[in-house]
Amino acid sequence: MARFTARSVCPYDCPDTCGMLVEVENDRCVAVAGDPAHPMTRGLLCPKMNHYEKTVHSDRRLTTPLLRVGAKGAGIFRPISWEEAISTICSRWKELTAAYGGECILPYSYAGTMGLVQRNSGHPFFHKLGASRLERTICSPAKDAGWKMIMGETPAIDPGEIAHSDLVILWGINAAATSIHAMRDAKDARRRGARIVVIDTYQTPTAKAADEVFLVKPGGDGALALGMMHVMVRESLIDEGFIAANVQGFEQLCRDILPDCTPEKMAVACGVSPENIERLAREYAHAKAPFIRLGSGLTRYANGAMTVRTISCLPALVGAWQRRGGGIFCGTSTGGAFPLSRVVREDFLEHPTRLVSMNQLGSALTTLDEPPVMSLYVYHSNPAAIAPDQNAVIQGLEREDLFTVVHERFMTDTARYADIVLPATSSLEHPDLYRSYGGYHAQRCSAAIPPVGASKSNWEVFSILAEGMGWDQPFFRQSADDLIDQLLDYDTSWRDAALTRRLSDGEPVLLNPPLDPQRPWQTRSGRIEILNEQEAESLPRLLATHAEQDGLPLRLQPATTPYALNSSFYEQDDLRLRQEPMVLMMSRSDAEQRGLADGEQVIACNERGQVTFTLKITDRVPSGTVVTEGVWWREFIPGERGVNALTSQRLTDGGRGSTLYDVAVDVRKSDCPNWRI
Repeated sequence: MARFTARSVCPYDCPDTCGMLVEVENDRCVAVAGDPAHPMTRGLLCPKMNHYEKTVHSDRRLTTPLLRVGAKGAGIFRPISWEEAISTICSRWKELTAAYGGECILPYSYAGTMGLVQRNSGHPFFHKLGASRLERTICSPAKDAGWKMIMGETPAIDPGEIAHSDLVILWGINAAATSIHAMRDAKDARRRGARIVVIDTYQTPTAKAADEVFLVKPGGDGALALGMMHVMVRESLIDEGFIAANVQGFEQLCRDILPDCTPEKMAVACGVSPENIERLAREYAHAKAPFIRLGSGLTRYANGAMTVRTISCLPALVGAWQRRGGGIFCGTSTGGAFPLSRVVREDFLEHPTRLVSMNQLGSALTTLDEPPVMSLYVYHSNPAAIAPDQNAVIQGLEREDLFTVVHERFMTDTARYADIVLPATSSLEHPDLYRSYGGYHAQRCSAAIPPVGASKSNWEVFSILAEGMGWDQPFFRQSADDLIDQLLDYDTSWRDAALTRRLSDGEPVLLNPPLDPQRPWQTRSGRIEILNEQEAESLPRLLATHAEQDGLPLRLQPATTPYALNSSFYEQDDLRLRQEPMVLMMSRSDAEQRGLADGEQVIACNERGQVTFTLKITDRVPSGTVVTEGVWWREFIPGERGVNALTSQRLTDGGRGSTLYDVAVDVRKSDCPNWRI
């Protein structure tokens, strides 16, 4: 068979949503490359996707349905047919719903694929079934909530504005790992004369590209922003004309909040010295077009939404929005471009069913009743590894009366607890439509290769499950391409007929966010709302984190790595080996205080659990903070539990997001038997 090149899209949870060129020979992907015609990618792929063919054709791929024959968690299965798998699942669900009602079934999915059809294709099925609904808020809903508190529905600026900035602040974003094109664009701006500042909790790989790095205490970013605003107001480093014409609540902020936010007080809360708070405030205010690229990590604390709300005040105070290259970029929302309701079909719900937070899966599986969760269906996610409070999650997954089905490409930690495992396609084996949350681009793609083994896409599985349940619903007899066509057959100002035609043909395109020059701020008042009386907290202010109240001396940061994405990519041996073993990074002073040596095994503990790490003493981490990168599969770690045995099920102040970074621990030698929290 001749070799050919197909266009495709990276399906993973990354803001860049890269376009790829896929080389195919004999029904196999033999190579991938970044698409030079893609407006964001421009030929550059991250290390994780440079050899995506190693994931697609990994020896670890699941290629047939499996039935558990060993203990839950042991990962012992025997192959079965699709017919047997579907029959077993549907029979059990009919029995369970008859006994407990539909809400005893809980779907669990998140962002293993970001395609609009495959990611959301379970929604109509579970709506029709009357199952419990999953509140999918593990990543960055606090970021969205904080932005909306001050900016409402105002569209984000084009991230390409960074090219016109003279001061770029990469705030709480490890762009070298999570947004390599933002990293590239920041470096390009620096070559044109811009100054690059990184603000984070430790020296991430992104810090290497910065002119200066400011290290904050975990969860202290809002305090830094408040201290900066105090200085800017005190020294009249503000744009009074812009504020008068565009901002609501500046006077109240100055009267009620900022007087108590002196650099000296905020230094205690954020860990940055008063002198550096003052210097950063002046540099920001004097810049012609300061550009802040805000990450998501700083939102995964009890004060996450307030932190974003507070930082988002900064461009308003200096009038950065009125100059090209100035402002703040949190992320794009392109919901208006595609009628997703045609896929998720909320009209299939006979009545609203209960909402279960994905951040509280452990409690849902162990304590929820009326009815209890009796069946869990997991697709494109790995909650045994990535969900908070891992011990509670695993306790639930070990229940013998919990009927668990996992649709996956690999034998993940979660799949090991399944009663039935179904083999899933990769993104190269099914069609989909993708949109970005780090830009305004979108792209449709077709399957580049046939399914590996007997694997099936999400949409295919839900279609045959609907048939197995005996539903005579025409909706479930459509193809994925039929659904994509419906998403594109939609009259919207985001795209005209010519752009839609290009999108339908598989070209990467830039959508056109609707902008109103007469009303640039899409808020209730039509102004930037520093004062928002719709909120319980009407003004930005300093909020504490959970960890500050937990009474343990160290703040744990579960961080990203360039060589994995949450628990994805550990199937690639070369990527895994490019990481160090599952290490805990600690400052020399903290290690010496505890009598710990570099390279030895240590245990990090709190009230929820304990995790074994290999210690790495480094100057990249400030005293009081410890860091681990990646969410490792259990087969590759030194102990029985991963980092999420230490994280909690507590939620953020807005958006009901996860507090995965709001963690207090202590650390001891692994052979210290009498040590207790």
